[in-house]
Amino acid sequence: MAVLWHRNVNGIVHEVRSAGATRRLYTDGVFHSQYNPRHPVGGHLWDLLMLPAFFADTGKLRRILVLGSGGGAVMHQLNYFIPAETIIGIDNNPQHHYVARKYFGVIGSPFHLIEADAMEWIAQYDGLPFDLIIDDLYGECNGEPHRAIAPDTKWFSSMYQLLTPSGLLVMNFMSFMDLKLAAWWTSRRIRRLFPYGFRLSMDNYENNIGVFGRKELNRSAFTRRLLQYPELDRRRKTTRLRYRMSKLTHV
Repeated sequence: MAVLWHRNVNGIVHEVRSAGATRRLYTDGVFHSQYNPRHPVGGHLWDLLMLPAFFADTGKLRRILVLGSGGGAVMHQLNYFIPAETIIGIDNNPQHHYVARKYFGVIGSPFHLIEADAMEWIAQYDGLPFDLIIDDLYGECNGEPHRAIAPDTKWFSSMYQLLTPSGLLVMNFMSFMDLKLAAWWTSRRIRRLFPYGFRLSMDNYENNIGVFGRKELNRSAFTRRLLQYPELDRRRKTTRLRYRMSKLTHV
């Protein structure tokens, strides 16, 4: 795998590596983003962050917020499948935004990259609500990813305030156990705010993606919407899409 770009900033190493048309962003050895413009679905973790959008009528997903945008892989995927008017990416690392623009091509409408601390930006935000929020807020510690903001009741409540009445919240967890430690599992009040939920996972990744809805999430409609796109139709041998999905139930 070739190194296209390397920068050491205050002891933190940032790299963009390539394998053919695929671009990968690493920060301190942590794999942050992967994107190949020839394959909008790559069989990797970012597919799982994009897929929950299909629980909604994708024609009505006008405003999307990605917290922890990294190289912008999921922003590209969303833009490929969904005619959103605005896709905002928040990241506090200026190197990530540099890579997103120069090596991942996150430029022009509908993309908006904002360098900011996500918690501070959310606290100060006073604009229109979002139809979809993706929380992929991870930093690096000793070469391992760790959540930058705890998924506690305060954070879930903040996300709730930013969503439209039919809005979706998608959150990346390092494991199913981490998902079960989140406020959706531990707080009855949060489950009242988001009464509907699913989780997605795939082989080769321990990550679990939580999908939390203010309104009912229809799995049959989700599947029908996927079948409209050859890249998302798992009946086709050529598709790279791999995922497992189950309904979240609190016992």
